[in-house]
Amino acid sequence: MVRMRFPKRYLIVLLTFICTNVCYIERVGFSIAYTVAADAIGVNQANKGMILSMFYYGYVLSQIPGGWAAQRIGGRRVLLLSFVLWSMICGLIPLDPNRVTILVLSRLFVGVAQGFIFPAIHTVLAQWVPPQERSRSVSLTTSGMYLGAAGGMLFFPSLVKHTGPQSVFFVEAVLGVAWSVIWLKFSSDPPRTDLPKVSMPKVASRDMIKAQAGGVVAPRTVKIPWRRIIFSLPVWAIVVNNFTFHYALYVLMNWLPTYFELGLKLSLQDMGSSKMLPYFNMFIFSNIGGVIADHLITRRILSVTKTRKLLNTIGFIVSAFALMALPLFSTPSGTVTCSAISLGFLALGRAGFAVNHMDVAPKFAGIVMGVSNTAGTLAGIIGVGLTGNILEAAKASNKDLTDSETWKTVFFVPAYLCIFSSVIFLIFSTGEKIFE
Repeated sequence: MVRMRFPKRYLIVLLTFICTNVCYIERVGFSIAYTVAADAIGVNQANKGMILSMFYYGYVLSQIPGGWAAQRIGGRRVLLLSFVLWSMICGLIPLDPNRVTILVLSRLFVGVAQGFIFPAIHTVLAQWVPPQERSRSVSLTTSGMYLGAAGGMLFFPSLVKHTGPQSVFFVEAVLGVAWSVIWLKFSSDPPRTDLPKVSMPKVASRDMIKAQAGGVVAPRTVKIPWRRIIFSLPVWAIVVNNFTFHYALYVLMNWLPTYFELGLKLSLQDMGSSKMLPYFNMFIFSNIGGVIADHLITRRILSVTKTRKLLNTIGFIVSAFALMALPLFSTPSGTVTCSAISLGFLALGRAGFAVNHMDVAPKFAGIVMGVSNTAGTLAGIIGVGLTGNILEAAKASNKDLTDSETWKTVFFVPAYLCIFSSVIFLIFSTGEKIFE
């Protein structure tokens, strides 16, 4: 047999990138297909919101169990089981807005299944990826989300128009099954010779040396230090920033189209490919952040701790100013530019807080990711609902929703959260391993 010319860990990272890509194609695809199907029969906004939010209720329920399961039976197996489950649901469930109970249960279970994915991915990457490659590996993996969202928004509207909403479910199921087969064939647990102990010439940073010594996930019989994790300030710094990241992301994802239609009198259909620019920007900046972080660490320019704090701070502060500037523009190009800058630099900041799971707890990365991603999912539920209440309160006060001034609060809340979170990360985060 011809030996692979690149390390197996590169293939694992590539497959996890495709994994997150397919997951977000599924999420965006359902939103597009269901909205079209629901509008065709006159489903009211409240019921549409209920169906669309069911995914996140299921998703938040399985984050911590996902980390526990990945720790106990292995992230590779958990990923496979999760993909098979949600792919089967997409392939078997009819997209009929009149069958509310079936749709509620199906979206709830798809959310539960996908909730296992990111804790499992962090467990797999902690097993395979050496410390000096973590930033760009995690950044590449998570950037698949944004590329999937961009591709879904570009491709699925045309698919729905020509073949109907149900075809989206078929495409999603095929993609999920295809990835499952590839993952089953090519993935594996790392042999001892491939565990992340790759040497780092001339790297003498104290926290890098400590991180290198702990790059392997704990044996499945090791007791999980739940109390220390819950009361750890560095973990809470990660949790706070994950909450803010997803608050800003979900508010823009869910309410920016409404801002375009009401504040700028422009429909998404009129925007063409420009509507995918913010998500494509996230894909680019996420990978730029990972490359910069690994360069700073391996070249001994900065320690792991300082690198994480620098990129997290730059990402969140620039994003905050872009959010505050967004309602000041009265043109589509200005609004798209501000949202693209905001989301792009948020993605850059993931080279700070998002990779930090594996710095502080390489043996329990899936567990910490489960805890922090629970906060991130709750942020989506809270942020989207709070924004609706803000706009309803403005409407009740006889404020004009077509006036961009009315929308300032919507965008200023995540902006202030970004500033607050960056300060918390500066004070309490660390790049050193704190859980043995």
